[in-house]
Amino acid sequence: MTPSARVQAAVEVLDAVIASAREDGPAADAIVSDYFRSRRYAGSKDRRAVRELVFQAIRHSAEVPASGRAAMLAVAPELFDGSPHGPAPRGDGEKAAAAGVVPAWLTGELSPVVGAEEWAALVERAPLDLRVNVARTSRDAVLPLFEGAEPTPLSPWGLRLPADSRVTEHPAFAEGLVEVQDEGSQLIALACAPSGGQRIVDLCAGAGGKALALAAAAPEAEIIACDTNLQRLSRLAPRAERAGAIIATRLLDAPREAEALRDLEGRCDLVLVDAPCSGSGTWRRNPEGRWRLTPERLERLLALQGRVLDLAAPLVKPGGRLVYAVCSLLAREGDEQAAAFLSRHSSFRPQETGLAAGRSDGVGRLLTPGHDRTDGFFIAGFAAT
Repeated sequence: MTPSARVQAAVEVLDAVIASAREDGPAADAIVSDYFRSRRYAGSKDRRAVRELVFQAIRHSAEVPASGRAAMLAVAPELFDGSPHGPAPRGDGEKAAAAGVVPAWLTGELSPVVGAEEWAALVERAPLDLRVNVARTSRDAVLPLFEGAEPTPLSPWGLRLPADSRVTEHPAFAEGLVEVQDEGSQLIALACAPSGGQRIVDLCAGAGGKALALAAAAPEAEIIACDTNLQRLSRLAPRAERAGAIIATRLLDAPREAEALRDLEGRCDLVLVDAPCSGSGTWRRNPEGRWRLTPERLERLLALQGRVLDLAAPLVKPGGRLVYAVCSLLAREGDEQAAAFLSRHSSFRPQETGLAAGRSDGVGRLLTPGHDRTDGFFIAGFAAT
């Protein structure tokens, strides 16, 4: 494919991505893969180049562009030159998609900790972080196995690799010595300070990344990973087997989660609520998330976060801890949600997480790409009295 033909392909993919974002359909990665599934003539270099163009355009625009053509005009206007198989030349007065990082309606929602000078970092391409399985090896032992790897500056379990590194075929990955996990996610597990003999519930476990980190840090702990999504939760078992971790799973039936958790009430030393959220802290990895988030969806997420926290509270025994985390930089999902929880539950008090990373944000800590070079996370701890 010529450079102009790659731009035309990117325009077509972006049209599909824009439509999917408006309709809450498949993600951009899936759309790119589907596009090339029926275009076998495109080589691997062409596929990579088109994908890079697509994500360059997505990162460029905070708001949903009018079209794929407008999106690509913003990043490669010189290739709208009328070349064969390329896009038609730019018309008189034809506008490119506007540049931006934060959608206009969200600028007032950001935590006051996040200054405008940090915004550009929110959509920079993220590095690839690995978490070393410290139950089976050490970071020093694994570090020489990966070319270009460096220790992460904040997590004692982390390695940082170049963004394009491929690790899933590496022997260390196959042997369960490492997992792909952003340093910020690792810090959530560190903030939990798990120890052997504890009963720990990961209430919104998803595919189990943080449950695996907790199991590696405290192999003798009893860990129960819960979620309402069977497809996500089913991905934990093979990961746990590879890591040599023992983690129980419990599928919850919404909206009857409380019934399924009744036997754990007042019996848990630690409950982690890594709640569903806007994902505004992960725009580096998922920049199209800005196009999919709406005020209505944010309101639903806020209500869900409060509900999950209320489900978690009765599980914590006196003297136990609850840790709340969201991969968000929005105040209402972070400090305001934590403060609302405390106002509803007088038997809990704020408790320091012990993290030196991040910055103080109300009763918690806020990690940001610009300040900490991690994904963005709000983390708060609460002690049950």
